[in-house]
Amino acid sequence: MASAALPEAVAPKKKGNVRFAFACAILASMTSILLGYDIGVMSGASLYIKKDFNISDGKVEVLMGILNLYSLIGSFAAGRTSDWIGRRYTIVFAAVIFFAGAFLMGFAVNYAMLMFGRFVAGIGVGYALMIAPVYTAEVSPASARGFLTSFPEVFINFGILLGYVSNYAFSRLPLNLGWRIMLGIGAAPSVLLALMVLGMPESPRWLVMKGRLADAKVVLEKTSDTAEEAAERLADIKAAAGIPEELDGDVVTIPKRGSGNEKRVWKELILSPSPAMRRILLSGIGIHFFQQASGIDSVVLYSPRVFKSAGITDDNHLLGTTCAVGVTKTLFILVATFFLDRVGRRPLLLSSTGGMILSLIGLGAGLTVVGQHPDAKIPWAIGLSIASTLAYVAFFSIGLGPITWVYSSEIFPLQVRALGCSLGVAANRVTSGVISMTFLSLSKAITIGGSFFLYSGIAALAWVFFYTYLPETRGRTLEEMSKLFGDTGGACSESDEPAKEKKKVEMAATN
Repeated sequence: MASAALPEAVAPKKKGNVRFAFACAILASMTSILLGYDIGVMSGASLYIKKDFNISDGKVEVLMGILNLYSLIGSFAAGRTSDWIGRRYTIVFAAVIFFAGAFLMGFAVNYAMLMFGRFVAGIGVGYALMIAPVYTAEVSPASARGFLTSFPEVFINFGILLGYVSNYAFSRLPLNLGWRIMLGIGAAPSVLLALMVLGMPESPRWLVMKGRLADAKVVLEKTSDTAEEAAERLADIKAAAGIPEELDGDVVTIPKRGSGNEKRVWKELILSPSPAMRRILLSGIGIHFFQQASGIDSVVLYSPRVFKSAGITDDNHLLGTTCAVGVTKTLFILVATFFLDRVGRRPLLLSSTGGMILSLIGLGAGLTVVGQHPDAKIPWAIGLSIASTLAYVAFFSIGLGPITWVYSSEIFPLQVRALGCSLGVAANRVTSGVISMTFLSLSKAITIGGSFFLYSGIAALAWVFFYTYLPETRGRTLEEMSKLFGDTGGACSESDEPAKEKKKVEMAATN
């Protein structure tokens, strides 16, 4: 577990033609716009919903955070759905569900109907959060996987920015119309997305799991740097799926595993994991937990309230300053995408978290000073609060934001990847829900400045966890990941079921 034992990074191969993988990653990651837009637009829309429906702060907290808990249903269902109908059609399904949710929210006539719309949209968000990074990781070559797998976080940030802009653009409309347009217009991108995704290829790893080797080979040849790498990736995927290397053909028969395979997946990952698998699981869940527990949703969802606490009182100025948060997040996430495969995951992750700690301390200090002098404007404290907020989202966006999705989508072995990523997303959404649904109450209990001091302490724990527990994954193929976490047998499991399944395939081939 000590940092000295962590494996060194492997320099990635020179990037070749990854344009096809690039296009696939963009299309898959566009599902993340849906979540980002919802987060961004609710930060401003909630101000008008509270006035229109005359609801309490407690109901506002629930309205803001409940989507994260609803998304649990989608994230768990997405694992089974994507293994059943494929990664591509699961993305389409996510877009359709979110369209229905946005439509319901836009036409909500009361708080109950609005909450039902949040429920439907939350399921779509859960699907999108789980499937986008998994598909992108499975279709990307090792040399560009970090760059391409960071796209979901890029589009989340772009969606947040669009939400902030929507708040600003429609804020001058009548009260009962403005917030409904803000929420309802989110249905438009999902229709376009569903149509565009149909032109994407299926994940090569899912195709191999279904025995469709020829189809997988075509996709791998289009998304690999060289023909040799495509052949190597296919061999690695076949081995991970329990298919003998010598077994070849356009379509091969994979023994039906049914509920027995599902039980084995749960056994390998949760009920009776090997030490290496346990470390992979804790790493995947841990990085998702700390991404949200360090307070990013409190800053993004409640940024108008944070800036109001800092002394900015005009609604237009509040929403305008909030737009600056969205612009900062979007610009700095682009910086991260170009350094993930050059610098590596660990250096960016540790420097990002360190900067977040300092920024949260600055934000806590600035808001505390402003709170202690409610009748006087203190320019330096207001400036410190705004600068610390922008610095915080910038540091988050260059490391912890995108790397969480990159890292958790690449470390799980093939047979448990869908379940593992679903558990990571579940941890992410539960933590996000708890943070967003308690921020206003926490601020009243320990002051808004005290809340951000608390988040800085959690971020410090996160830095220690990342430094001591997470190995570097840059340049490794997905099939090599288990070795980084201490697995010597390559299966990352104490179970001998994969060997039995492989033997069944060999016997079927000889017969």
